[in-house]
Amino acid sequence: MKILILGAGVTGSSVAGALASEENDIVVVDFRTELLDALKERFDIATVAGNAAHPRVLEQAGARTADMIIAVTDSDETNMLACVIINALYSRPKTIARVRAVDYLKNPQLFGPDGIPVDIVISPEQIVMEAIRNLIEFPGVQHISDFADGQVRLFSVKVVADGSLTGKKIKTLKERLVGGKIRVVAIFRQGVPIIVNGEAVIETGDEVFFVAPREEVRWVLKELNKLEAPLKRIIIAGGGHVGKRLALALEKDHQVKIIEKDPRRAHKISDDLDHTVVLLGDCSDEAMLLDESIDSIDLFCAITENDGVNIVSASLAKSLGARKAICLLNHVSYSKLLPGTGIDVAVLPNQETLGSILKHVRRGDVAQVTSLCGGTAEAIEAIAHQSNDLNSVVGLRVDSINFPEGIVMGALIRNKQVISIHHETVFEEGDHVVMFAMDKKLVVNIEKKFQPL
Repeated sequence: MKILILGAGVTGSSVAGALASEENDIVVVDFRTELLDALKERFDIATVAGNAAHPRVLEQAGARTADMIIAVTDSDETNMLACVIINALYSRPKTIARVRAVDYLKNPQLFGPDGIPVDIVISPEQIVMEAIRNLIEFPGVQHISDFADGQVRLFSVKVVADGSLTGKKIKTLKERLVGGKIRVVAIFRQGVPIIVNGEAVIETGDEVFFVAPREEVRWVLKELNKLEAPLKRIIIAGGGHVGKRLALALEKDHQVKIIEKDPRRAHKISDDLDHTVVLLGDCSDEAMLLDESIDSIDLFCAITENDGVNIVSASLAKSLGARKAICLLNHVSYSKLLPGTGIDVAVLPNQETLGSILKHVRRGDVAQVTSLCGGTAEAIEAIAHQSNDLNSVVGLRVDSINFPEGIVMGALIRNKQVISIHHETVFEEGDHVVMFAMDKKLVVNIEKKFQPL
């Protein structure tokens, strides 16, 4: 597939990195040559220097023969204008555009056949906000994401010393989590996946991934002694796009404060928030945190645009008595600095956003993708179809699907109902199947089995 990526910033770079390793023909466009040079050193891609909304630059980048355009520059207007130009000049490829401004997103009629010709609009800030809100809803988990329109959830927990999971074999968990609808789909040990079978033993420090029907998640967490008390008193460090959206989503049911360093930004968001206290100051100022009774705060959420500030402030808040701390990291390599800081969960915006793009890139009928473990693994919801191709899963039993080791079945949704998966279960037309690929290189095996008609 030939894919044009407009913008070589953090999001564009992460998308290029994810797709370049999958036999795609990737071209990245940006006016910042230093970013393009850095990408070319890391990946086997082509680059074009220039304004991503100029017809000459788009032509030079090969828009005429592209299968997909992913417009993720830092400017909403550039992204939308590029899509307009592509639609006017070419037999239009599929277009994905990042749009941040709430004013645009409030008017979905702007996009589509009768408006700005963008096939898929993504809002990274909204995606990240929802990821954090899910973590707040289930404070005992490391990650949680929805599949099948929210009917099924994938979530992970960290194994602590002397915890209920420590030293247990997977088969003993299966005895407790009966019914076939709740499954262990992956175990990562020091960032490396281990084979999931009945004899696998869970160790301290492991991250264990489960798939369960939405209504069963709390029960599973309770069974695992991971159902923590609700997070009610919350401090958000950073009043940017994500911080403001998170406060809007939480302020009716939580006690929320935002710490914002920029006076103009603080004043603006205070006008937009009805029940949130906006504080002007430095989120890494110990005196300020003490003045705000940090030791009585349930959650300190560090989501400024600076990774260093996020790490320092979240670590400081935890050391001063905050019950939990979440830290936003734009650079995945910084997650190596977290052990010993006390920070409970790191949220990676690029990883969260990547899944929303990958589901439109994946071959096969794919309804949802979640990128996991720094982008090395994926959870995929694919739809089964009858086909003359021998690769179709329709009519086959689960135990006859020859997936390589490292792909694990998580959930089966039939006619909008979650049903149990057993070795003798037979796939039917239209089944939604949630699977975990421990290495994204294995995804091609899923794509082959779930081709659309």
